[in-house]
Amino acid sequence: MSRSKTTLFELRSGAIDAVHLVVKTPDFAALTEALQQRFDAAPEFFAGEAVAIDLRRLADNAALPLDELAALLRRFKMRPFGVVALAAQQAWAAASDLPLLDSRDVGRDSRKPAETTEPAAATADAAHTAPSPDVADKPAPSTPTVATAKEHSPALLPTVLIDRPLRSGQRVYSPGDLIVQGVVSHGAEVMAEGHVHIYGALRGRALAGARGNTAARIYCTSFEPELIAIAGIYRTAEQDLPAGVRGQPATVRLQGEQLVIEPLALK
Repeated sequence: MSRSKTTLFELRSGAIDAVHLVVKTPDFAALTEALQQRFDAAPEFFAGEAVAIDLRRLADNAALPLDELAALLRRFKMRPFGVVALAAQQAWAAASDLPLLDSRDVGRDSRKPAETTEPAAATADAAHTAPSPDVADKPAPSTPTVATAKEHSPALLPTVLIDRPLRSGQRVYSPGDLIVQGVVSHGAEVMAEGHVHIYGALRGRALAGARGNTAARIYCTSFEPELIAIAGIYRTAEQDLPAGVRGQPATVRLQGEQLVIEPLALK
């Protein structure tokens, strides 16, 4: 009698949630200084994050000491696990100890800003206002290969309603819109593929458009965030807010590769 063998493991393709460190300068010294300033401001914020080093904003003939960059990220308690590079960059990128990864940005070309139908705002604040203009803000943790925003219509997905305050350490995710009737405390996180509405103080993290929906927005009645993000564009608490929004009703939207923060009129 034949006995079928039990399969003890499988090898298959898949997608991994990971942060992309989008490098915009081949000047390693300048990059090191900018990263040091960023992580000095929030030393534990990125701790434990899996990181893909994204080289696609660099010129094809640029080069960077990737093993040294990986060691630097580990010093900041991050976990680099691979490199995303254009075809012309792969010859020198492959010389590092990190493997080459195949990754696509969510719904946009990695060298072009996202298109938007929103009108230009008078008070647009860049999400990439880092200590050095050559370093992008932390891209949102996202699945490297996912469908575009058009394929994820939040209007067809359920809205999640939370009718209580969220304490530090609590996390809520919605495949559509998310509504919170209460405070989002420091250390709490709310994330939605659609819009995020907070009827209370936002003191923790709020991430809208989690799978690349660039039309998603964040609304709250008291704006005091640790972090906000829309479709992969982040802004952290160490960056100054526009005048008139801290502690006040505010809305956040994405314009190109900038987060635009504006007062929200409730009357």
